[in-house]
Amino acid sequence: MTANTRKNDAYEVHLPRDCTFSAQDWQVLSQYWYPVAQAGEVADQPVAVTLLDVKLVCYRSNGRVVVARDLCFHRGAPLSKGWVENGEIVCPYHGFRYNCEGRCTSVPAHPDAKISPKLKLITYPAVERYGLVWTSLASTEEQIPEFPAWEDLDYLNVLPPSFDIAGSAGRQMEGFLDVSHFAFVHTDTFGDRSNTSVPQYTVKREGGELLAEYWSTVSNYGRGQENLAPEGFQWLREFRVFPPFAASLTVYFPNEDRLRILNCASPVSARYTRLFCPISRNFDKDAPVEDTIKFNLQVFQEDREMVEAQTPEELPLDLMAEVHIPADRTSIAYRQLLSELGLGRSYTA
Repeated sequence: MTANTRKNDAYEVHLPRDCTFSAQDWQVLSQYWYPVAQAGEVADQPVAVTLLDVKLVCYRSNGRVVVARDLCFHRGAPLSKGWVENGEIVCPYHGFRYNCEGRCTSVPAHPDAKISPKLKLITYPAVERYGLVWTSLASTEEQIPEFPAWEDLDYLNVLPPSFDIAGSAGRQMEGFLDVSHFAFVHTDTFGDRSNTSVPQYTVKREGGELLAEYWSTVSNYGRGQENLAPEGFQWLREFRVFPPFAASLTVYFPNEDRLRILNCASPVSARYTRLFCPISRNFDKDAPVEDTIKFNLQVFQEDREMVEAQTPEELPLDLMAEVHIPADRTSIAYRQLLSELGLGRSYTA
C-alpha cells in the first residue's frame, strides 16, 4: 500500500509512492501537523495540495473543512478535479459521491446496488486556525503552534499569500532563525550593510521548544518608513521554535508596539516547501494591509533566492558537516533538536 489507513482509530502509516524522503525521516515527519492551505481558499471548489509527497484534496462539506487523499479508489481519478455538491465531493471520472466522513454515497452507474465498503476515502484530521487549514498524516493528537496574538482583539491580523520555495523546509526554517544575514540578504527591505555585528545572545530549551532572545540595534522599520526609534534603541527579537518546521518571531518596537510572525514551512517534498506566514501587530492598524503583504513578500523573495541556491539542499544535522560561528547558536540548537526527533544525522528536509 502507498496510503495511510485507519486501524483501531489510529493511523497505520505507509510511505507514499516515489517518496523523496528517507523512510526514517518520512515516518518521523508524518507524526507532526502542518498547514496545507489558506482556509479562505477552500471554498466552493476542491483544492489540491501535497504534504510529504502525499497528494491531498481539501474541500468544504456544509461549512466543515475535509482533508483526504486526492484519490477515488474506483479508477484512481483525482478528486481535486471534481466538484462539491450538497456537501459531497463528486469524482470527475464516473460521478461517485463521498460524504464528509469519506463514505461513498452514490455510484451513478448502479443507483440501486449496494455500495462496497471499500469505496471510502482516506481522510485526515483537519483544523482551521490562524486562517490556515492544518492536518497530519499520522497523528490524531492536535499539535499546532501557539500564536495567541491572532485571537487578541488588540491586534490586526494579516495573512500574506502562501509562498513556494524550491528548497527544503529545514533550510527555510534555519534562514528564518538566522540573525547574521540581515545586512547582506535584506538590503532592499530592512537590512543595513553598515550594521553587521551580531551581539551575544541566549538560546534555551523550554520542553520540546527553543527560545532565543536577540538584542541588537538593527532596525525593523522598512526602507522608506519613518524611523520612530530613539537613537541607540535596542531591538529585541524573540524567536520560539516549534519543531520540526515552525517558529514564531516577536519584534519589540518602541512604545510597546509589537510585531508577531508565525513562520510555517510546510514540506511539500524533501526539496520543495510551501511557506505560510500569519502576521499580527498592535500598531499601524489603519495602514493598508496591502503594504504589509508587499513588504513581507519582498522579504520572502530575498530569502528564497538564498535558500534555493544553498548546497547541500537539505539541512545537515551532523554539526561537523558545516562550519559554525557564535551567531549561529540558534541554528545549532535547532539542528540538535531535529536530531533528537529521530531525523537522519546526515541530512533532512
